[in-house]
Amino acid sequence: MTDTPARPKDFLREIIDEHCRRGTYGGRVVTRFPPEPNGYLHIGHAKSICLNFGLAQQYGGACNLRMDDTNPTTEDPEYVASIQADVRWLGFQWAGFFHASDYFEQLYQFAEQLIRAGKAYVCSLSEADMRAYRGTVTEPGRPSPYRDRSVDENLDLFRRMRAGEFPDGAHTLRAKCDMSAANMKMRDAPLYRIRRAHHYRTGDAWSIYPLYDFAHCLSDQIEGITHSICTLEFENNRELYDWILDALVPEPRPHQYEFARLAITYTVLSKRKLLELVEGEHVSGWDDPRMPTLSGLRRRGYTPEAIRAFADAIGVAKTNSVVDVALLESCVRDDLNRRAPRVLAVLDPLKVTLTNVAEGEVETLEAPYFPADVPEGSGARALPLSRTILIEREDFAETPPKGWHRLAPGGEVRLRHAVVIRCDEVIKDDRGEVVELRCSVDRTGEKKPKGTIHWVGAAHAVDAEVRLYDRLFSVENPDRGDADYKTFLNPQSLVIKLAKVEPSVASASPGALFQFERHGFFCVDPETKAGALVFNRTVALKDSWAKQQRAEAPEKGQSKPAPKPEAAPRPAAQSTPKPAARSARELSPEAAVLRDRHGLSPDDARVIADSGLTALFEAAVASGAKADTAGTLVGSELDRAMKAEARGVDSLAFGGRELAELAALVDDGTLGAKLAREVIAELLKSGGSPKQIVEQRGFRQVSDEGALGAAIDAVLAAKADLVARYRGGETKLYGVLVGELMKATGGKANAKLAGDLLRRKLG
Repeated sequence: MTDTPARPKDFLREIIDEHCRRGTYGGRVVTRFPPEPNGYLHIGHAKSICLNFGLAQQYGGACNLRMDDTNPTTEDPEYVASIQADVRWLGFQWAGFFHASDYFEQLYQFAEQLIRAGKAYVCSLSEADMRAYRGTVTEPGRPSPYRDRSVDENLDLFRRMRAGEFPDGAHTLRAKCDMSAANMKMRDAPLYRIRRAHHYRTGDAWSIYPLYDFAHCLSDQIEGITHSICTLEFENNRELYDWILDALVPEPRPHQYEFARLAITYTVLSKRKLLELVEGEHVSGWDDPRMPTLSGLRRRGYTPEAIRAFADAIGVAKTNSVVDVALLESCVRDDLNRRAPRVLAVLDPLKVTLTNVAEGEVETLEAPYFPADVPEGSGARALPLSRTILIEREDFAETPPKGWHRLAPGGEVRLRHAVVIRCDEVIKDDRGEVVELRCSVDRTGEKKPKGTIHWVGAAHAVDAEVRLYDRLFSVENPDRGDADYKTFLNPQSLVIKLAKVEPSVASASPGALFQFERHGFFCVDPETKAGALVFNRTVALKDSWAKQQRAEAPEKGQSKPAPKPEAAPRPAAQSTPKPAARSARELSPEAAVLRDRHGLSPDDARVIADSGLTALFEAAVASGAKADTAGTLVGSELDRAMKAEARGVDSLAFGGRELAELAALVDDGTLGAKLAREVIAELLKSGGSPKQIVEQRGFRQVSDEGALGAAIDAVLAAKADLVARYRGGETKLYGVLVGELMKATGGKANAKLAGDLLRRKLG
C-alpha cells in the first residue's frame, strides 16, 4: 500500500497519543475488527476495517480479526471465508485470527465467577415477561421475582442449563445491575440464553450461548485488546461493557470508544435489507455490482486503494452524518484515472462509410493507452482504420443545436487518434431512421475541427455485452419515513448494451480495468468467456455536453440534439466534490435552509428535515420558541421518542404552540432534559398542554437550594460507605452518588445546581 499523507488528529488518535504518553498499556496498541459472520461485508465495514487496521499500523501495534460467532442460527463458514477475503483484498493482514466461539469455555467460567460474586442470577421469566418487567424509558423496571436466588441455586441452575436439561427460553442468566437505571441496557442485562442449536464450529457441544454484550468485552480482554472501537449505535452498551469488565478484571483493561457509522446517499447498508434485496431477487446476488458490499464493489471495478482513500477522506467523527455518494465515486474515478488504459468502445453503433477509402484497405494507427497528463501510464496499441467504421448514434445530429461540435450533415469532426471526416450524405430506412452516414476523409491535414468523437473499425471490432450500472436507488435517502425502501429501487440501475469495442481488449481477463473514452471506467466481469466479453461500468465520466444542454435550452424552432444514452449519469455522480464544501453537501436543501435560517446545528437540521418535522419546528418558532431550544427538542428528544414508539408525524396529537410552550418551560428552568423527555412522552400519548402536564404530574424541576441540600444530606447518610470510599480516592463513585440523588428526587433535581451542592458537601 502507498503511504498516506499526514492527517489532522481525530479524537481517537488523541486518546491513543495520551495513553502512549502515560504508558497506560505499556506502549501497546491492540485493536480488532469483530464482524458477525452472518452476511457479506459492505462499504460501512470498510470504514471500520481501515480505521482499526490503520491505527494498529500507525502506532506499530496489532489488529486482530475476530468472528463474533455467538449466534449459532445465523452464522455460516461461507461468510467467514468472504470476510477474510475482503479484509485481505483491502490490503490488510491481521495479527491473529480468532472466533468468539474459541472462548466459550472461558466465557462460561467468567459467568460462574459473576454468579459466585452475587452479580449474576438465573431468571426464569419468559421473554415477554422480562420485557414487561424491564419498564420503559419513562418508568423504572421491576426486579425479577428470581433476582434473589441464592448463589448455590444459581450455580446449580446455570450448570443444568449448560447440560441441556431445559428447553429454549426456560431460563436466562442476567447481570444484577440496576432495574431503575436510565440506561435501559443496565436493567439486569441478559448474559446467556438457552439455544439448543447446532453451531457451525462447536457442533452440539453447547446448549447455552453468551449474548453480544457479555462475549464482546470479555473477548477483548482475553485477546489483550487496548482500544475497542465501535460505531455509535453501541454507545449505550459501553456502560454494560465497563460494568462486566470492572466486575471481573483489574485495570488496565480494554475500554470502548465509539465513532460515527457510515451512511451514504442512494444506499442502504442494513444487512437485513441487503439480504431482502438478494432473496427477493431485486439484485443478482451479494456480489451484484449495484450492491454496496465489498464483493459487489470489487466486481464493479472499485479498487482497494479507492476505498481506502474514501475512508481516509470521510475521517473519524463522533456524530453521525450522511456522506454524498459522489465522494466515493470521486475517489474511484481519481484512482482509475491513473491505472486504467484508455480504449474505444461504441455502445449504440451507427454505421459510417468512408467513401474515399478503398474496399479492403486497412490503415493501422498507433494510439497511446494513456494521455500525457498521466505520468504513471505507458504503452500503446494498434487501431485498424478501414472503409466502414462505427460511431455513437448520439454523436450525430441531423439538425444540430447551437454549439454542437460533433457530426452533422456537411460538418466535420476528428476521429479519435485518427483522421478528419466530413458528413456528405445521410441514409435513412423506410421509417425515416438514420441507418448510415456516408463521409469522406480529409487527408490534407489542414482541417482543425473543434469536435473529436470515438469510433471502432467495423471489420475488426469485438462484440461485447456492456452493463451500464447506476445507483440502485432513485432517491438520496431510501430509508426515509415510513415508506418501503424497495419502492425507491431505480428501474434504470442496470441497462445492458450490445456494444462494439476495439480489438486490443479481445483477450482481456476478468477484473481488468479500462476507460472507455467519453463513457466512463469499466471492468471485465467474471462472467466473461472466450469470445463473449462482458464489461461492467464502474463509474461514469463527467459529461460536459450534457451539462451544457441543461444550462442552455434550444432556441425556439430549433431541433433538440440526439438523445443521451439510456442510464446516462446524473450530475451528482459526475462532479468531484471539493473538500471544503463536502459537509454542506451532506445536508439536503431543506436541512441547509433550517441550518442557515435558524442557526441550527447540522445534526438537528438534518434530523428535522429527514424526519418530516420541519413544519412542526417552524410552527413552534412562529409561536415564540427559541430556535435552538426547539431544534434540540425536535431534532433530538422528539425524534428519538417517535422512533422508539414507531410513530409517524401524522400521529402527533400536538402542534407548534404546544412545542413552543414546552421550550419556554425548558428555557426558564422549570424543566431539565430528563423531565422534558417525560413531557414529550406524555404529549405523544395524549397531547395536551405542557404546563398542565407539569402541574398534574409534578414534573417541576427542583431548583430550591434548601430542598436539594436536604435531599443530598439524606443520600450521603444512606450511602455512607460510598462517601467514605469516594473521599478515600475512588472518585469514579461521584457518578454513582449523582445517580442516587437523581433517583431520590425522581429525576427532578436541577442537574447543575445539584452537582455544585454535592461537590461542596463531599469536600
